[in-house]
Amino acid sequence: MVLIEIRWHGRGGQGVVTGSNLLARAAIIEGNYAQHFPEFGPERAGAPVRSYTRISDEPIDIHCGIYEPDIVVIIDPVMSKTPEDYAYGLKKGGDLVLNLPPDNSEKVAKWARENGYKLHVVDARKISLEETGGREIYNVPMLSALLRVKRLASLETLEKVLAERFSGKVLEMNLKLSRRCYEEVKTIVG
Repeated sequence: MVLIEIRWHGRGGQGVVTGSNLLARAAIIEGNYAQHFPEFGPERAGAPVRSYTRISDEPIDIHCGIYEPDIVVIIDPVMSKTPEDYAYGLKKGGDLVLNLPPDNSEKVAKWARENGYKLHVVDARKISLEETGGREIYNVPMLSALLRVKRLASLETLEKVLAERFSGKVLEMNLKLSRRCYEEVKTIVG
């Protein structure tokens, strides 16, 4: 594995930082090197937040922001409708992983094709509402979608990481969401 750089976008309170952290932990468990770091100021819940993850099979010697990511993950469903606002610096041939219904992604797919990006979508909002009885949880569902399309760690390893972090009903809910989004993510532009 070469160095892979990922930039996460979402809003405060949606778990952007936790998603990035869980990915780094899963990569480390699988024997890779990883960095995770958030970027936010004194924002309140609902304000835009970024987080970053680096993964490599060799030690990572750089310690700066990620300006040209290989992958951009947008966990917020509203932000996912306008990825052009968040995909700045994404490398040509890079991957976008968005929280969008697959049957409502034509405009975004056209934009991704025109810009030379791969596009993967999962309706994490709908899945979350269905599986939790009305709660919107995006970080773990979007992380599992990312793992499915990029194979950065296995779903089994993610489940171990979730069991380290959560317990009881919270763990059970995250496992359900994770498994379903892992199965339902679709590659729209590949």
